[in-house]
Amino acid sequence: MPLISVLIPTHEPQPSRLQRTLSALRAQTLASTSWETILVDNASPAPLSETILSACAPANLTVVREPKLGLTSARLRGIRSARGDLLVFVDDDNILNPQFLEVVQRIFTAHPRLGAAGGPIAGDFECSPPNWVPEFFGLLALRDLGRKEIIAPGGDASAWPDCAPVGAGMCVRRNVAEIYAEQLSHDPARLTLDRAGQSLASGGDNDLVFTVLQAGWEVGYFPGLALTHLIPAGRLEPDYLARLNRGVMRTWVRVLALHGQFPWPKISRSTVRLRQLRAWWRFRAWQSAAHRIRWQGACGQLEGQADLADL
Repeated sequence: MPLISVLIPTHEPQPSRLQRTLSALRAQTLASTSWETILVDNASPAPLSETILSACAPANLTVVREPKLGLTSARLRGIRSARGDLLVFVDDDNILNPQFLEVVQRIFTAHPRLGAAGGPIAGDFECSPPNWVPEFFGLLALRDLGRKEIIAPGGDASAWPDCAPVGAGMCVRRNVAEIYAEQLSHDPARLTLDRAGQSLASGGDNDLVFTVLQAGWEVGYFPGLALTHLIPAGRLEPDYLARLNRGVMRTWVRVLALHGQFPWPKISRSTVRLRQLRAWWRFRAWQSAAHRIRWQGACGQLEGQADLADL
């Protein structure tokens, strides 16, 4: 059976959420000799508390430090540090189901052409979400595609499949992750596709999945790869969701163009402001929080189109 490396990038983690993430790993049913945990401390100003780690961490935990701030840089550090044949990317607010790693081993052994996989993600909310929020659950990496496995084939011109895994709980073969890391070493601009500091750019997951597909590997959705995402109250605030949707759409445009799937024309940056004002009317952004969040997504798309015109 392949060895698994669980990679957890973290920057100034909230202690109680990180504790729950580590405790869920300690509760995994797969024997601890069959997997390792690598916690990547991504430029946290102060060292991670030994009290937090010793109280709940699995025995196979290793802590490494990545001084360059950014989720992609932290993931690349984890890839370089990993010994496993399979990599599982876990955020510091993800709670894996107890059988998660057993299922990972079984799935990748049964599907030799599978390059990346994910599963359903449920939300554990600090406060009840307003009734308009479920429309935007996808922005919070929450989804459930049902109880059947879905697998999409790869190839040079592969389009984006609905079953593509998201970053939370994404499982990737190490040799495919190394292809991704090698590509980024020659194109450092791709490091800016994901979060760093206050940025809500969110394209790194999609960049990795497209790399898997275009290298000829399958990607899939498997109901057994279930996890829970801890959602603090602040992530349900309209302002946060608006900024998130804007960041997601801006980087989505860049990722699509990078992988030859760009469906929109490039536009001049000088026209962006006027186009965004028109979109404000088209999306009726003044009517409600949901309307404003949709409009902010359109603003991000326009900014992404202008970014491409500058390249």
